[in-house]
Amino acid sequence: MTEPEINLARLLAQTAKHAFAFRSELDAHPQRPSLSYTEALEAFRAPLPQLGESAEAVLDDLVRRATPGLHASAGRRFFGWVIGSSHPVGVAADWMTSIWGQNAGNHTASPAAAACEAVAAGWLLDLLDLPREASIGFVTGATVANFVALAAARGEVLHRVGWDVEAQGLFDAPPIQVLIGDAAHSTVFSALQYLGLGHRRVIRVATDSEGAMLPDAFTKAMRAVDWDAGLIVVTQAGQINTGAFDPHAAIVAASRAHPNCWIHVDGAFGLWARACPERAFLASGVEGADSWATDGHKWLQTPYDCGYAIVRHAQAHRRAMMIAASYLPSVGEGERDPSHFVPELSRRARGFATWAMLRHYGREGIAALVERHCRFARLMADRLRDVPGIAVVNDIVLNQVILRFGADQEPEKGDALTWRTIAALQEDGTCFAGGAQWQGRWVMRLSIIGGETDEADALRSADAIAQAWRDVQRA
Repeated sequence: MTEPEINLARLLAQTAKHAFAFRSELDAHPQRPSLSYTEALEAFRAPLPQLGESAEAVLDDLVRRATPGLHASAGRRFFGWVIGSSHPVGVAADWMTSIWGQNAGNHTASPAAAACEAVAAGWLLDLLDLPREASIGFVTGATVANFVALAAARGEVLHRVGWDVEAQGLFDAPPIQVLIGDAAHSTVFSALQYLGLGHRRVIRVATDSEGAMLPDAFTKAMRAVDWDAGLIVVTQAGQINTGAFDPHAAIVAASRAHPNCWIHVDGAFGLWARACPERAFLASGVEGADSWATDGHKWLQTPYDCGYAIVRHAQAHRRAMMIAASYLPSVGEGERDPSHFVPELSRRARGFATWAMLRHYGREGIAALVERHCRFARLMADRLRDVPGIAVVNDIVLNQVILRFGADQEPEKGDALTWRTIAALQEDGTCFAGGAQWQGRWVMRLSIIGGETDEADALRSADAIAQAWRDVQRA
């Protein structure tokens, strides 16, 4: 039997209808899935079909099975993780990316994709006020962005002492040391693991109550490093729980005394503070680093998956990621192959959605979005800290709020009360928030970053959290 015939116009119209229905109904439904993973698995479980089905039937069935198991992460009151809301403009550009079906690996396979990415990269450097000569790899997210940037770091510090790690690997290679904050994000440790640098062999620097590296502790750690070995310093712009920033000016100044040092900044969401005049001071000094990682699917509101590995030294970046083969086109003067800066040869054209969102928001729109979310975080924290038994654990400097319930109780009881409040809030569904461990204790974490979230959403959500806490106390 041949493939079932497809009526393209009808199929795409049906897709648009489903998309509109999902987005338009987000606000009216609980901001959580109605199915657990086990229930969703059962909804999808079936034998492999023997015969093909019509496109319309397949699409309708996919929507029917998937929708109950979807989060409202594209909605207005989803605060569970630092997840942007996939802005409709970015979604539209991403739809066109899928329709066009381009492999954005090189400038010959898709001239438009490569050119759009090159222009968007320049705009990003301008917006974030980073060195204009830096190269950018458009990757799946900050996890891979950290990996790519740290691969460039590994290669460069070894290259400076005459070792070609790309050709010879790490067998018998000169040593590399890594300094990193004790409260760094887990994905950075994973990237170090993937690169053969180990997540336990690092030198961990003590942090303050907000998770930022202590300058004195960093200075002490620098005095203890081997000055004959390569050194990679990893800092953080936006701690995942508190939003705190490492003291970059002091760290950069101390690190530059080392003769062979590379500084990398994990700025998955916090790097966007540089796009906001009122918040840019938080990320002051990061421009002195050698590489940076950030996400587009957070504050830029692009659809998943989209992140950026930004490297000051384009040659080191290209050397770490380059894929060469006789059948691949050569790159001439002024030409740029996207795959030279990422660990993928076949890759999605992520530049289109990035370009579209930068055009749609503009410099002022992005600045206003960042400041608005930071204001909502302070607003929610102020409303909740007045409720007896609720403690706002962090200093609200960005868009992150962490809460503890039963703050006046014994720590173990406070843990239990916090989890019960999280469960009650999720069951209510007015908004979604999850839990995290912070300094050994459980907290509720709020990440205010949805593109369409407004002040009414913030206040309504704060009231729902307070009500969940009251319900737990009465139970």
